[in-house]
Amino acid sequence: MFNLLKTSSASMARRGRLETVHGLIETPVFMPVGTQATVKALTPDQIEETGAQIILSNTYHLNLRPTSELIEKLGGLHKFMRWQKPILTDSGGFQAFSLAGLRKIGEQAIEFRSHLDGAKKVLSPESCMEIQCRLGSDIAMVLDECIEYPAPKERVQSSVDRTLRWAERCLEHSRKIGMPERGLKVFGIVQGGCHEDIRRYCSERIAQMDFDGCAIGGVSVGEPEEEMLMQVASCTPYLPADKPRYVMGVGTPQQLLKMISLGADMFDCVMPTRLARHANAFTTRGIINLKNAKYAMDEGPIDRELENYASKFSRAYIRHLIMAQESLAATLLSIHNIHFFQTLMKQAREHIESGDFEPWRDAWLERYNSLEG
Repeated sequence: MFNLLKTSSASMARRGRLETVHGLIETPVFMPVGTQATVKALTPDQIEETGAQIILSNTYHLNLRPTSELIEKLGGLHKFMRWQKPILTDSGGFQAFSLAGLRKIGEQAIEFRSHLDGAKKVLSPESCMEIQCRLGSDIAMVLDECIEYPAPKERVQSSVDRTLRWAERCLEHSRKIGMPERGLKVFGIVQGGCHEDIRRYCSERIAQMDFDGCAIGGVSVGEPEEEMLMQVASCTPYLPADKPRYVMGVGTPQQLLKMISLGADMFDCVMPTRLARHANAFTTRGIINLKNAKYAMDEGPIDRELENYASKFSRAYIRHLIMAQESLAATLLSIHNIHFFQTLMKQAREHIESGDFEPWRDAWLERYNSLEG
């Protein structure tokens, strides 16, 4: 169940609460990405300490290794990775899209070759639901077709029509195998590229189906930010107000605040941990790269206005770890960066509740873009 607690009068920003088998999720929410049943460089306890409410894992990768059958035999994904809060699993559609020459998309299924050993595999709407059911995902995503950018409008429309047919098959099969009875939620996915009319069409069709939530897919695949935001704006007005809206695979702090303003509730991105592994830290005034020599004698924490476990260590020490290629650097920066995103979402929730989200957002963005150096 999703409870809409507060809406903004000056934008489409929303404050909500989603109930799952493994706990409540307060929205807007950012989900750290744990592709291989692990958020890179962090333990489950460290992830939880950042304030993370839910993480994302990957159907495609986990079904190849160690396999969903093995995970099911070991008690499900939560027990397997020792994470007791909610887990969302994506369908594998985007991974199939990114395989390019290794896959073939047909009406019945996606045929592809494993990137691990070249073995032939098949992913259908039905098997997609079965895999996520075996994993025990709190939120399972339907199989969709994500296409390249840019693509001819006729190609986009054909892809959307297939995505809608697959969505119906996923929904029907999820009921057949008893996912609702187990409390497992299924989200539909809106596609449509950068075509506003197709986005609206797909949004309205997905809204008519009885999904537990609606996702906006096919964004951040190479298009300019302006077009990405247009895609979100083309979908949210036509999605059910009483169900969560999830923008897949995004984004920067600025993008998140803008998409919250457009009525989006849920987000995920590898950015916090990926940039951490490349010596980048998010601060309240912008991103800094701790490889820079100017931090060699800096005794201050990463961000003086954001306290977490990484705050115990100076910029100078973390830079030393980076230059010495010590793995602790990635751990500390990942803790900090994920906490930064969680703090941003918490502040957004608080300001939506207090009714001043838009002025707070504008002031935050202006400050964030003025890098302290």
